[in-house]
Amino acid sequence: MEIKILGGGCPKCERLQAVTQDVVNELGIDATFIKVKSMPEIMAYDVMTTPALVVDEKVLSSGRIPSHEEIRTWLQDMV
Repeated sequence: MEIKILGGGCPKCERLQAVTQDVVNELGIDATFIKVKSMPEIMAYDVMTTPALVVDEKVLSSGRIPSHEEIRTWLQDMV
């Protein structure tokens, strides 16, 4: 599974990665994390607000930090 965190590296971006990493560890998912900081690359996902969470090229959220439970549900549905 490829997980991308879209954003400039702000504290919210770091928090999104931390929460997502916790869920990945909890579920025992083999995942690769990629930080996308380039504005043209972020815009390619049609994301206007960051942080954004992209899993296997599907935008799951943008502009907020989803709850642990939300991320867990999304990732379980994708495995």
